[in-house]
Amino acid sequence: MSKRTPVTVLTGFLGAGKTTLMNRVLNEQHGQRIAVIENEFGEIGIDHELVINADEEIFEMNNGCICCTVRGDLIRIMGSLMKRKDQFDHILVETTGLADPGPVVQTFFVDDDMKEKLAVNAVVTLVDAKHIWEHIDDADEAKEQIAFADVILLNKCDLVSPADLDRLEARIKAMNGVAKIHRTINAEVEISKILEVGGFNLEHAIGVDPKFLEPEYPFEWGGNFQLPAGSAELVATQNPDPSMKLVFLPVSSGTEEDLAKAREQAVRIFSSLEVTEAAPGVAVSCDAQLHELMLTEGEMRWPLTVPETGYYAAFTEHYPEELDLKVIVSGSEVLAAPAAAYKPDHEHDEEVTSVGIEESADCDGQKLNAWLSALLRDKGTDIFRMKGVFSVRGNPNRTVFQGVHMLLDAQDGGPWGSRTRKNSLVFIGRNLDREELNSSFRKCLA
Repeated sequence: MSKRTPVTVLTGFLGAGKTTLMNRVLNEQHGQRIAVIENEFGEIGIDHELVINADEEIFEMNNGCICCTVRGDLIRIMGSLMKRKDQFDHILVETTGLADPGPVVQTFFVDDDMKEKLAVNAVVTLVDAKHIWEHIDDADEAKEQIAFADVILLNKCDLVSPADLDRLEARIKAMNGVAKIHRTINAEVEISKILEVGGFNLEHAIGVDPKFLEPEYPFEWGGNFQLPAGSAELVATQNPDPSMKLVFLPVSSGTEEDLAKAREQAVRIFSSLEVTEAAPGVAVSCDAQLHELMLTEGEMRWPLTVPETGYYAAFTEHYPEELDLKVIVSGSEVLAAPAAAYKPDHEHDEEVTSVGIEESADCDGQKLNAWLSALLRDKGTDIFRMKGVFSVRGNPNRTVFQGVHMLLDAQDGGPWGSRTRKNSLVFIGRNLDREELNSSFRKCLA
């Protein structure tokens, strides 16, 4: 630990208090310089706006769930951070409320570069003492966040009775008997209990998940193809999704060893922010470019450009049989040899979605209050989490708000400064009506 930079993973289900704790860590006088990596499930990036008065640079990943694309994203950002190692003492990774922390931590144990330079200090999980009962039995993420924790903050203790707290703590200890549990209000805890834990409990993690050290991937299938230079085609006849990411990259031979080497390169490519959309008829290259195939009804064909004769490894988000996906050369199908499946075992509740709203006009304060009150009253049970920043007419400062189910908190977010005044909101929950949320919010504009 002394020679490596410590990393603390901060997790917890939607609305547990992660941002509140983040603000405490960044603003209290603890003598450490902290680099922050944030991830969001919502459609638009907001969390960096909710961190108040922080001088630290915040790295934001806004491409979905951190646990699904974690390896490439973390490797890319950590690589950038380690070039500036003299500028910070500790790295704090805040996951989205719908993330399984297992793959996040796993990255620091299975990637050689990360393992050499970084050490996991702890997984710190916040638990919403009031609302966790609504999710602990049917949300796998909530269970995984508790199970992998080294430290658990039983937060919002002022909202429940002592008897209910005892019952919840007993339930948590049954799920994870080795984690240290601290009861908190507004995530108030000694910072040393977060940043100076001293090491992630790997033995416990393997007990929770015997396959903990077996890496997951952002793709489901990979295979080696021997292709002649010139033109070929990708052909598909089914569409399990509206689109699918795919990459072809050159390899030196058609061996399993070369496929494995290409797999690690593909992990990084799949985390790339540069993605080329390819509707049927648009050419796809074999030069390690990440493509997003746009899927339609009926037969779909994409010209495949092969720069020179040789072996090429392909990696796809779906199994080829799900799309009836084939590589065709001169009218004949070319089979992949070897091929391998990499389907990750982490899946989300597909009923949980997010709706993002951005509007530049100021809000009318009275209309906004009425709208939020009606929304919480009528839809509060379905809204797991809402958060954002309001621009209110007549108020020179930002208004930062966060809500969990039927509870809402708003506070002064300080001057807008050089930022453009606008309203940015994200809702996460079930049965969200995008059109209704957008249209009803617009009625609050001044």
